[in-house]
Amino acid sequence: MVFNSYTFVAFFAIMLLLHNLPISWRAKKINLLIASYLFYAAWNPPFILLLWLSTVVDFFVGRALYTQPNIHKRRLLLVISLIGNLGMLCFFKYGGFILENFVHLTNLLGIDFHPAKPSIILPAGISFYTFTTLCYTIDMYKKKSEPVKSMLDFALFVTFFPHLVAGPIVRPPQLVPQFETPRKATKQQLLDGLMLLTLGLFMKVVCADTLLSATADTVFGAGRPMGPLDAWAGVLAFSGQIFFDFAGYSISAIGVALCLGFILPQNFLCPYGAVGFSDFWRRWHITLSLWLRDYLYIPLGGNRKGKFRTYINLMITMLIGGLWHGANWTFVAWGGLHGLYLWIEKAIRDSRSKVSNVPSEDVPKPFIATASFGPPLIGKKSASFVYALLTFILVCITWVFFRSTTFSGAGLLLASMAGRLAPAGPPLLLTMDIIKVFVVIGIMLIVHWSMRNTTFLKTVVKMPWWAVSVVWAGMLILIILSQGTSKAFIYFQF
Repeated sequence: MVFNSYTFVAFFAIMLLLHNLPISWRAKKINLLIASYLFYAAWNPPFILLLWLSTVVDFFVGRALYTQPNIHKRRLLLVISLIGNLGMLCFFKYGGFILENFVHLTNLLGIDFHPAKPSIILPAGISFYTFTTLCYTIDMYKKKSEPVKSMLDFALFVTFFPHLVAGPIVRPPQLVPQFETPRKATKQQLLDGLMLLTLGLFMKVVCADTLLSATADTVFGAGRPMGPLDAWAGVLAFSGQIFFDFAGYSISAIGVALCLGFILPQNFLCPYGAVGFSDFWRRWHITLSLWLRDYLYIPLGGNRKGKFRTYINLMITMLIGGLWHGANWTFVAWGGLHGLYLWIEKAIRDSRSKVSNVPSEDVPKPFIATASFGPPLIGKKSASFVYALLTFILVCITWVFFRSTTFSGAGLLLASMAGRLAPAGPPLLLTMDIIKVFVVIGIMLIVHWSMRNTTFLKTVVKMPWWAVSVVWAGMLILIILSQGTSKAFIYFQF
């Protein structure tokens, strides 16, 4: 079931009705849990067993990790949890990828090995709920918080349908306490939630699917040299498509939860208004960035073991972050490019700190998703805007690897963007399609820059009621008119 469907509209209306009935809080939580399983079962009902297994195992292992005094037994329990969760993730998401690369390796060694290709179906959202349960068991091992007392609350924490399939990635302290006491949306929360849901669907259905996806699909699927204008239009279209698609889902999820009285963490904050790449990762997929920081980068040593280890830890984190997105080496290259950008940015900051004799402990931390990166590399506002544009262009280059399925396809498109190849045939795109992309992306960049220090709801509060009504009505009308062109959310495959 997807947010951009009439089935979900009916499902959500029923959930709002049930959640506001005069029944016990426990009954409402059971309703939410059943609804969450039904929401997930709409993709493939048997995979509910995986979700249920992960929930049950981590609930009891997490409790044992917190109460077990023997350090060796605690480590064993943690290993069991890691093997269980990461084992399922590796089998379903990376099983075919691992086998394919093993076959290539054996063939290079002169061994003729050609096994049958496995037919593995990827469970929807397995990357997201795996990270959700992993952070619980790791926190229990480190005793950062107390174990969840109720199996019902823990199961609801894992499966709560707004965030289940594509995030935001939540942690127990962010959501479990909200299940412990009765929750019901206030009138303002309901209005804000419906407004966010409308905005998220507008971003997905109208902006991503109707205005940009066709151009991106045409360019990335061409498989031949093209003119620089066509190539750049396709890449810019995808840069907008993936933002509107993924941020649209996150905003919809936050809005749906808010309508029920629950608060989910922010996942995007105008990322294309970022001044630099550390700033970009503070704004893009925030909950994943924080997860990678707290459960991978810092355990690797962070920036506590010297500059060389800091660079290595940073690159490892970005490479794994790239692989998390998909079982393909192009995703690893995407993460590696971002790691390289962060390396260069850190080197510039370090060199400037030496020139200005700033003590090393006062230098902004080099990793992603922190709120204290210090001032941008360029101080003046106009210069910062130019640097933000440069950041956006370089991020767009990384999207080439993210969207391409092969390195040859990525190389062909990059060469076309640079004008190094003669177009093989007539232009791919119509003039109006190119104009449409540049207008949409231009407006997006202006909005991101102007709203980089605020949020949508804070902006709405400052608007007159009639203006809000016109904008809201306009979005609803465009969503309805564009519904036939809508597709599944991109991040469902991750």
